[in-house]
Amino acid sequence: MDKMLVTRVATAVKECYGAAVSENEVQLQETRKEFEGDWTVVVFPFTRYSRKSPEATAGELGDYLQRHIVEIKAYNVIKGFLNLTISPAYWIGVLNEATGKERFGYAGKQDGKRYMIEYSSPNTNKPLHLGHIRNNFLGWSVSEILRANGHEVIMVNLVNDRGIHICKSMIAWQKFSNGATPGSTGKKGDHFVGDYYVRFDREYKAQVEQLVKDGTPEEEAREQAPILLEAREMLRLWEAGDPATIALWRQMNDWVLQGFEETYRLMGVSFDKVYFESETYKKGRDIVLKGLADGVLYRKESGSVWADLTSDGLDHKLLLRDDGTSVYMTQDIGTACDRFSEFDIDEEIYVVGNEQNYHFQVLSLICKKLGFEWAGKIKHLSYGMVELPEGRMKSREGTVVDADDLIAEMIETARVTSAELGKLDGYSEEEAAEVYRKVALGALKYFILKVDPKKTMTFNPKESIDFNGNTGPFIQYTYTRIRSIERKAKEAGITALPADPLSPLSGKEQSLVKLIARLPSVVAEAGESYSPALLANYIYELAKEFNQFYHDYPILKETDETTRNTRLLLAMQCGVTIRNAAGMLGIEMPERM
Repeated sequence: MDKMLVTRVATAVKECYGAAVSENEVQLQETRKEFEGDWTVVVFPFTRYSRKSPEATAGELGDYLQRHIVEIKAYNVIKGFLNLTISPAYWIGVLNEATGKERFGYAGKQDGKRYMIEYSSPNTNKPLHLGHIRNNFLGWSVSEILRANGHEVIMVNLVNDRGIHICKSMIAWQKFSNGATPGSTGKKGDHFVGDYYVRFDREYKAQVEQLVKDGTPEEEAREQAPILLEAREMLRLWEAGDPATIALWRQMNDWVLQGFEETYRLMGVSFDKVYFESETYKKGRDIVLKGLADGVLYRKESGSVWADLTSDGLDHKLLLRDDGTSVYMTQDIGTACDRFSEFDIDEEIYVVGNEQNYHFQVLSLICKKLGFEWAGKIKHLSYGMVELPEGRMKSREGTVVDADDLIAEMIETARVTSAELGKLDGYSEEEAAEVYRKVALGALKYFILKVDPKKTMTFNPKESIDFNGNTGPFIQYTYTRIRSIERKAKEAGITALPADPLSPLSGKEQSLVKLIARLPSVVAEAGESYSPALLANYIYELAKEFNQFYHDYPILKETDETTRNTRLLLAMQCGVTIRNAAGMLGIEMPERM
């Protein structure tokens, strides 16, 4: 309807005033709730053609549109705004058209672009934490939203399994483990290795403090701490292919990767392909050395290789260290090259926190300087950090919120809250456990995804699992309420049929239909902006509107059969819409709560 109205308004201006205006000049918006109408046309831009007041121009355009568009029931003018009221028969038609489409909200054809979306990207020196949770949920949801828009999406993970940070955990394990393993300690592998990363940092700080106490300048002490020198030597040995170093690296990586798989399963996220930095960094190094030979890059006297980006308003970027070892940028160049060679990608999106904005700006620029045509297809989906009420988390100091612990805490909170409210009375232990899981993950995903990705957010577990307000459990409870209505209708032998076009619609019922009809456009906007928050807040608005309707109007107890049928159909389509939209966020809907 909105697209048709834009076209007809442009036609009306031409017919009434002889002026050809483009559709881009037509400003159309939903009518504000305090005014009567469904769509509002901003008339001010057309007064230069009519040479009349905004009110007179709006009246003439309103007359024309009402005569030529059968769906327009009435119009009113508020200053320079033309408010159009659409007939109930049109909204009944919208409801009937949406009904029966199990994939309502999804594009009918998969004929769009091909995207590759990289998310998660963990380091194998520590378990996944709250920051990774936002990254994983955001990457997975954006992938699903793009698929819903008809695009092909390849979801990938790049595991950062090499580098100095990995060697820090390895050195600490060699020094302090006494041969302990995840199996011997009963600890999940990623947590086990992460403990040694924290242990390294503790030991490193103690050594720096001692060196400073012995008279070494602090900056020099930070570079000369013995345990750090050992980690650097281990990295050199790893890149040289030393068998003992490689064997230890494989063993500790395997421990971590097994732990990651368990966490991904709990989160409900997956990948089409997993890349490993250890397999791509050499490709990047070869590309850098070729760029050096071609004169695109330069080498310092110390032996390190750099890119000069000053002509582009940036600085000099290190690509190979003095000892020839690679940095993150080197690996990303090699990985990007492999991906564009393997897949015909229209756009590669990196889901990475905003502290890496500069990194991806430089990545695209260096790839362009190296002559890769695909450099302009690199995009960074930059998102804000997740903080706790007490501030930022720090992995090396062990002050992070562990992903596994958080999910377990959320499930327990869901169990306690449900028990207090008596929502799962009569459920078997297995049935209740499944609902707890869906509610907990729904609460966590919704709380994370309802915030604009660009914004830093503060996470509050208890607030997220409230059954009232703008939360996942509130939306899930609304869905189960609708499913309960459907079950009762079935038990009573009531079947929802297509709504009668002449069936009257109250204001609240019409508002619900309008909200349902918005889903495809919200999905499109969320895809264009890579923002699941638009979809999350749409679902909340729909759930809130449905609950107000449910409170004010009887459905199955309605005595007029035509009205009852329309309301039942409306409730059922609200359920489908909530389920499908929430599904794009990775939120599962319980059948009962």
